[in-house]
Amino acid sequence: MRPLDPRLLRQAPLVRVLLAVAAGLATVDALLLLAQGRLLAEIVGGARPGGLDRLGGLLGPLLVVLLIRAVVPWGLETTSQRLSGAVKSGLRSRLLAHGLELGPDWLAGVRTGELTTLVVDGLDALDPYLGRYVPALAFTAIVPLLVVASLLVVDPLSALIVAATLPLIPIFSILVGWAAEGRRRRRWRALARLAYAFTDLLAGLPTLKVHGRARDQVRAIAEAASAHRRETMAALRIAFLSALVVEMAATLSVALVAVSIGLRLVEGGLDLASGLFVLVVAPEAYLPLRQLGALFHASEPGRAAAEQALAILEAEPVGSISTGPEADRDPVPRWWLGGAISLDAVTVERSDRGISAPWRVSATIRPGRVLALIGPSGAGKSTLLAVLLGFRRPTAGRILLSAPGERTVSLEEVPPAAWRSEVAWLPQHPWLAPGTVAENVRLGRPEASDAEVNMVLAAVGLDGVPPTTVLGEAGRGLSSGQRRRVALARTLLRGGRLLLLDEPTAGLDPDSERAVLAAIRDAAQAGLAVVLATHRPDTIAIADEVVLVDSGPLAAEAAEAVSTPSSPPTPPAPSTRPSPPTPPAPSTRPAPSTPPSPSTADGRSGHGG
Repeated sequence: MRPLDPRLLRQAPLVRVLLAVAAGLATVDALLLLAQGRLLAEIVGGARPGGLDRLGGLLGPLLVVLLIRAVVPWGLETTSQRLSGAVKSGLRSRLLAHGLELGPDWLAGVRTGELTTLVVDGLDALDPYLGRYVPALAFTAIVPLLVVASLLVVDPLSALIVAATLPLIPIFSILVGWAAEGRRRRRWRALARLAYAFTDLLAGLPTLKVHGRARDQVRAIAEAASAHRRETMAALRIAFLSALVVEMAATLSVALVAVSIGLRLVEGGLDLASGLFVLVVAPEAYLPLRQLGALFHASEPGRAAAEQALAILEAEPVGSISTGPEADRDPVPRWWLGGAISLDAVTVERSDRGISAPWRVSATIRPGRVLALIGPSGAGKSTLLAVLLGFRRPTAGRILLSAPGERTVSLEEVPPAAWRSEVAWLPQHPWLAPGTVAENVRLGRPEASDAEVNMVLAAVGLDGVPPTTVLGEAGRGLSSGQRRRVALARTLLRGGRLLLLDEPTAGLDPDSERAVLAAIRDAAQAGLAVVLATHRPDTIAIADEVVLVDSGPLAAEAAEAVSTPSSPPTPPAPSTRPSPPTPPAPSTRPAPSTPPSPSTADGRSGHGG
C-alpha cells in the first residue's frame, strides 16, 4: 500500500508538476504560519500596561500574513484541480491508444463494463486523489519539518515532544489502512461487477424482452447493487474509525505540549511570548497529518482506478511486435511497396490451449493476387492475420518483406504504426459506431468525399441503403449482413497495400456474397495484396492461391526455428486454376467451382478444412 505509486510519475509527468507546485506552496504556507505564530505571540504577550503602543505596528503585518495564507489554499485548489483534469485527459487518451496497441487478443479478455467504468467513472475518481490527497502529501512532508525546526530554536523540549509524537499518527493511519485495503479492493470489484452486469443487461435487453426474460434480470442487478452497497458501507466504517484514531492521537499529543508549557510558565522556566508561540504553532505540525488521514480514505477510489489504469498502461502485448522508440528504426521501406510478403514457417504457440495455432505456415502474398487461408476452426487463421497486423509475434518463423532486386527486411524491423498504415483489416466481428452509415464508412478514411463513399457502398451491394441512415449501438438498424458489408466498405475505402479479411462473406445471402466477392476481386486487380480467412467454398473459389492453416503440438521444432532462423523461403509457384466463373443471373446459381488444392508449409498434401 503506497501513498503515491511511482509508476504514476512515469506515466503522467504532470503529477511531478503538481507535486512541485504543492511543495512550493507548502513551504510558503509554513513560513507564513511561523510568522503568524510569532506575531500573535508578540501581540498577546504585549497586551499589558506599557506594551499597548507596539500593537499598532504588529496588527498590520498580521493582517497581511492572514490574507496571504487565505490565498494559498485557493491557489493550490485551483492549480491542483486543473492539473488533475489534464492528468485524467492524458490517461484516458493513453489508455485508449495503448488498448489499440495491445490488440484484439487483449481486448477479447477484458470485460467491457469494467473497462468502461475505469475510463469514465474510475478516472473521474482521480479528482480527490490528485486534487487533494497528492498536494496533502507535499504539505505533510514539509510543514511538520519546518515547524519542528522552528520549535527546536524556541523551545527544544516542546520540539522533542512534537517530534516523538508525530510518528504516532502515520503509524495508526497505516494500521487502519491495512484493514481498509482489502475493503477498498472488494469495493472496486463490486463496482466493476455491477457495471459489467448492467452493461451486459442493456446489450441483451431486446433479446430478453422478446423472450419475456427481462424481469428475471432485476434480481441479478439488485444483488450486484446490494453487494456494492455493503462494501461501500464497510469502507465508510473503517474511514470513520481512522478519523477517530487520528484525531485522538493528535489531541493527546498537543495536550502533552500544552501541559509542559503550562508547568514551565508557572515555574518561570519559559517566557510568555515563547510559550504562546509554541502553543500557536505546535498544533499546526499535526494538522497536515490529520488532513492526510481524512483524505486517504476519500481518495481510495482514485487510487484503485490509478492502479488499474497503470496496470493496463504497463501491460505488454502478448507475443506482439515491439513498440519501442520508432526513431531508432526505419519506416516501411518505400521500395517494398508493391513487393511480396513471405511467411516462413510461421508458428504461434498458444500455451492457454496447449497447441501451436497456426503451425509452420509458409506462403507468399503478392500484390494483385488473392490468398485464401482455410482450415478448421481454431487452427489459427485469425491468429495468423493478427501476426500480419503486428498484434502478435511468431513463436517461430519469420515474415519477410521483399521486392525484386532489393534486400529482404523482416517485419519486426518495421515500426508497427508505419506498417499498419499500409494495411486494411476486416475483423471477424466488425464493429459499427452510433451514427450514420457514411460516418462509419469514413472511419477508414475521414477525408473521403461523398462520391467515394457512395461508390464503395455500391461496390459491396449497399447502393439501396442511404448513406444518411442513422445507426444505433453496434450498428442497430441494419441486418447482420448489411453491418458486415458496411464494415467491408470501410475497409476497402481505407486502401493501403495489404487487405486482410476475416470471414468477409459470413452470414451473407447468395446475391450479397457475389457482390462482396466481386468487390474483393476488383481490389486485387487494382494492385492490392488480399489475404482472406474463410470456410465458404464460393469465397475460396475466387482465390489465386489457397493455404491450409493447421494446428500442431507445442513442438520442439518451434524453439529450434527461433534459435536458428531458416533461410528466406523460396516463393512457391502460383497455383494454376481457372479464372473465376462469371456470376450468373440471380435467379439461378450453379454449384461452387472446385477450389485449388491447398498447400501447406511442410509440403504435406492438404487435408481437412
